[in-house]
Amino acid sequence: MFLNTILVVLSDLAAHFLGNTLVRQHFHLWLSGVVVFGPVLSLWVSPHSIFAKRTHFLYRVFLRSGWGWTCIFVGSFVFLLSFSIRRSISLSIRHLTRLVLAGGLWLGFCKLLDLLENATGSCYEPLVSGPDVTNGPLLVLREGESKAECLRAGMLWRGYEVSEDVFLLCLCCMLLVEETAVFGPYLTLGGVSDAPLRILFMFCVLLLGLWIFLLLCLLAYFPQFPTQLIGGALGCLSWRVLYQGWYRLGPSWYCPGRPGLGLLNTKTCSSPEPENKQVNQDHCNEVKDKDH
Repeated sequence: MFLNTILVVLSDLAAHFLGNTLVRQHFHLWLSGVVVFGPVLSLWVSPHSIFAKRTHFLYRVFLRSGWGWTCIFVGSFVFLLSFSIRRSISLSIRHLTRLVLAGGLWLGFCKLLDLLENATGSCYEPLVSGPDVTNGPLLVLREGESKAECLRAGMLWRGYEVSEDVFLLCLCCMLLVEETAVFGPYLTLGGVSDAPLRILFMFCVLLLGLWIFLLLCLLAYFPQFPTQLIGGALGCLSWRVLYQGWYRLGPSWYCPGRPGLGLLNTKTCSSPEPENKQVNQDHCNEVKDKDH
């Protein structure tokens, strides 16, 4: 009972914070400020910190498979929430397609960034060996080689890079906020939530905190301007194209709709709480047709 009480209190606080209108409308501005001013932290962090090594556990386990972790926790939360409310597999799958579309957009951007780096880069042979090989003087080897061939030969490739790590972390943060924000209005409207749903929600909240922490670590310990700035801009652009553009068109064969659409009780929506009137009214306008 004690652990369940703690779970309910923490999940309620997190749900109402993420579901707040100001947080949902201005989180992208705060995240943009982190990307712009985060490299300033490099003036105070120690280069001997454990987070200054790319081989750190968090980088290897979470950062390299960030999209997978995001899909596992967010997908589980979205599916369980939607299915527990409507008991409709088709509706749950429709909401899960938002993750598929976001993943497709992310992969498409990554492919374009790879093509850009290949088109603007050249292969170099290091004149020194050892741990400082990337910072030592370089000798142009062969201009006609691709990036893959250059790296397989043990050489160094230098081209116009965009930080895919910052791009991924920004996109995952925005996606987590959008998909979990519906839980606050759902609880406010009297929605029933058992322990598994709350646990999944808290895992999503913890994952959001981890992505923000890793983003700060990358900006502070590995500052790369303007590649990280462009990566963050692409992440925010992807969010705006999907959640502020495409998903607002409403549910159809080509659009899954916004988070929470078709899930909240329209009868309960008729009398929202005063402090959450604006948030709930937005959702009420979106769920008038339960068949969707």
